[in-house]
Amino acid sequence: MSFSISELFSQHFESKFDLHEQYLNNQMVRVLRTIGYDKNYKKAVGQYLYDDAGNEYLDLLSGFGVFAIGRNHPTVVRALQETLSMDLPNLVQMDVSLLSGLLAKEILATTPPNLEKMFFCNSGTEAVEAAIKFARYTTKRARILYCEHGFHGLTMGALALNGEEIFREGFGPMLPDCQAVPFNDLPALEAALSRGDVAAFIVEPVQGKGVNLPDDDYFPEVERLCKKYGALFVADEIQCGIGRTGKFWAIEHWGAQPDMILMAKALSGGFVPVGGVAMTTKIMDSVFNRMDRAVVHGSTFSKNNLAMAAGLAALEVIRAENLVENSAKVGADIIASINASVPKYEFLKEARGKGLMIAVEFQAPRSLGLKAAWSMLEAANKGLFCQMITIPLFKEHRVLSQVAGHGMNVVKLLPPLNLTQKDRDWIVGSLDKTIADTHQVTGAIWTLGKNLAGHALKNRK
Repeated sequence: MSFSISELFSQHFESKFDLHEQYLNNQMVRVLRTIGYDKNYKKAVGQYLYDDAGNEYLDLLSGFGVFAIGRNHPTVVRALQETLSMDLPNLVQMDVSLLSGLLAKEILATTPPNLEKMFFCNSGTEAVEAAIKFARYTTKRARILYCEHGFHGLTMGALALNGEEIFREGFGPMLPDCQAVPFNDLPALEAALSRGDVAAFIVEPVQGKGVNLPDDDYFPEVERLCKKYGALFVADEIQCGIGRTGKFWAIEHWGAQPDMILMAKALSGGFVPVGGVAMTTKIMDSVFNRMDRAVVHGSTFSKNNLAMAAGLAALEVIRAENLVENSAKVGADIIASINASVPKYEFLKEARGKGLMIAVEFQAPRSLGLKAAWSMLEAANKGLFCQMITIPLFKEHRVLSQVAGHGMNVVKLLPPLNLTQKDRDWIVGSLDKTIADTHQVTGAIWTLGKNLAGHALKNRK
């Protein structure tokens, strides 16, 4: 009998959660079953998921930004099938590959003009690791600055730049000479830079945890201050780049030119992991400065043909389908529509973001009855209210979303960039109905709230 993935999938379809519980992370299975997310998805097309009963779900997570062009896009599928059929030489380590050169050329055509060189790797966290090494070697300095509440990955170097303690706890000691500064705080940044020993400031143009936006003058001043004190300015666009915010690169919103741009996620087309670092010629020539240093940093699989083909195809889809423009238009519409409901709902504070990187933030209400209910949830676990939004959105409206970070009352929307008017109406209508339900303290949604609070208090014991 010939080997068949489709046969394996059919034979074991019902045992997905059992296999994970036995052989993988059983705590993840417990979480999914507790909140009712334990669905058996059978198909995925574009922005939609389909379960074994044929129900359609709107995916507002897109694999944390991986599926910017949607799932299983036929252009990328064809590119990968064609690449596999060509019997190409792949990963010939004493050689250079054509496809990686072509992808580098295509990417650099989109970046600020000061970035002229590319380095490829396998993931976002590897791009961060490369940036740390390249910055230290180029500047001959050790200190790396990053922002509070930032997220840059979970490998040991990147973890040292992680602004959320829950990810760092128990994994120390961290990489030395890494210091956090507040996001969007220029005096604090200058104070840290002024010692003259900083190799780089690594920052997300839009912070993923919370979807936090800077003031309009922040990044132009970041660029100026880094130049003044001899530090490299590194924009981590692993999640917010490649069209996500309505510009190809988020940093374009502020007209600043970083020394490096880090990328991954959407560049994969959703199929083959690929990450990269766009940088100045000065940085590339500083690190790879002699023939005996030609292999001083690299990765075995980083420029493999499938990854490079996926990147080329993903960029073509983004261009051909005008997804950057669609992200800007649909995202602005969603944000404006949600904000139009702020006067109606005490719990709703604001929607914010750029393009299709959107936060919906909630707040303590004014009226006594609602305030008491809010306080009950906050006492059990800060940020728990958002579960009363995301769980009903999923169960009742088949909309997949997430809380934007630990201990915050922010729901994050990170959908594919190809959303339609139908999707826009689905999102706005579902959110409006769910938020309205939270204002009925005697309703079913607060039964869920009490159960969530009970679980939270039990776990604390």
